[in-house]
Amino acid sequence: MVDLNDIALFVQVVRNGSFAEAARRLGVPPNTVSRRVQQLEAQLGMRLLQRSTRKLTLTNAGQAFHDRCASAVEGLNEAAVELMTGTQEPSGLVRVAVPADFFDFVAMESVGEFLATYPRVRLDFVLSDAKADLIAEQIDVAFRAGPMQDSGYIGRQVLCDDYDCFVASPAYIAARGVPATLQDLMNHDCVSFAFPGNVTTWSLAGADGIAEEVRVIPRFSGNTIQALRKASLAGLGITLMPQLIIKRDLNAGLLVPILPQYKRTRQGMHVLYPSKRHLPLAVSLFIELVVQKLREL
Repeated sequence: MVDLNDIALFVQVVRNGSFAEAARRLGVPPNTVSRRVQQLEAQLGMRLLQRSTRKLTLTNAGQAFHDRCASAVEGLNEAAVELMTGTQEPSGLVRVAVPADFFDFVAMESVGEFLATYPRVRLDFVLSDAKADLIAEQIDVAFRAGPMQDSGYIGRQVLCDDYDCFVASPAYIAARGVPATLQDLMNHDCVSFAFPGNVTTWSLAGADGIAEEVRVIPRFSGNTIQALRKASLAGLGITLMPQLIIKRDLNAGLLVPILPQYKRTRQGMHVLYPSKRHLPLAVSLFIELVVQKLREL
């Protein structure tokens, strides 16, 4: 019979990213952890981890085994903590992967209130528009814009689909005028994400629903939505932005719509987490907070 302690050790190794770190946290020698994981692999008859001098990588079998076992191990740990403390108070570290501009939509004050309400919870944020590897980076929960493509992760949509539209500042329009057609954008200063070759291709649907596209060389490019928004507010050019993000700027007159007949559908935001069952209470409560704040938008 497989030793359940070896399974728990394997889950800890994956969560901590190395035998040495797992051993340090568990208070046992690293060679003991390595030997017991090897013993588990021998009993299962399959390799769970690819070992190199730089890092550990889950094999396909290891990924599937971890997905099945991690939630059970976490659930047992939670049950032990609750039994020892005599409470179901949320506790522990929650590592969160979010877009780089996350705190422009979820106020830091809300996070402060959450931490004040749950004093035994700690939050660690990974802010990046790149998609984090939930397992390799030990992420407990991730919020991502666009479709949910990660097989093996659990998630749900928390923001409905939106659309992108062209906008510019009144100062830019006063200086350069309004483009009459989509192709006129090639003669304007544009703001966009950076792409190889410094050429941006915008594909949109017109009023008749027919897809059209235009290729522009941006005067200003960046790698976050907020950088592009701020560049547009500063009058640096025309950009294609999610309607949700610039709604307040439009209402305040800080940005004006350009070529409003053209729109690009943008899929909403999803929340993802690697464990299928026994989601830690701290993670569950933090998800509820973020979902509430996003929907208030």
